[in-house]
Amino acid sequence: MDQIAQDSQKRIDKILNVVKTDLDTIRTGRATPALVENIVISAYEGSAQLKVMELATVAVTDSQTIVLTPFDPSVASEVVKGIEAANVGFTPIVDGNVIRISIPSLSQERREELIKAMKQKLENGKIMVRQARHEAMENIKKEYEGREDDITRAEKEIQKIVDETMEKIEEWGRQKEVELMQI
Repeated sequence: MDQIAQDSQKRIDKILNVVKTDLDTIRTGRATPALVENIVISAYEGSAQLKVMELATVAVTDSQTIVLTPFDPSVASEVVKGIEAANVGFTPIVDGNVIRISIPSLSQERREELIKAMKQKLENGKIMVRQARHEAMENIKKEYEGREDDITRAEKEIQKIVDETMEKIEEWGRQKEVELMQI
């Protein structure tokens, strides 16, 4: 694999991480730490912007409940306010030293909205992959100027990487749609 293909693979791997993180934020009616751990909280009277996972341990006690245990109990109310302000549809409740979040069941209409949002996130990922392919193809033409066989070989290599990536994104979409449609 030449340098351009390696650089493209690294860029595409970063894109896949972004797409995977985006998909994890779409709730499926089941409690998972990914639903809240990346919400940014204004903590310590606004002096720090931290993610929930930096302020508390995130655990799932059952399929409908997420439990947050703040490392510093004094930030519990700020965590609650931050989650409410994130407008993700959760109502956190302080219960002693922990914060409980009950995940409500999804209506059929909400499931369809989430599938639509998921497809938009997948399409954004595909656009980023196509853009990476376009840039790689431009770099190939500059690097191998006048050497048609090398250009063709390198373009096929890039296209193979892109095709595998697109298939992976499609597979993630199919899996997420199955999760969303389960009751």
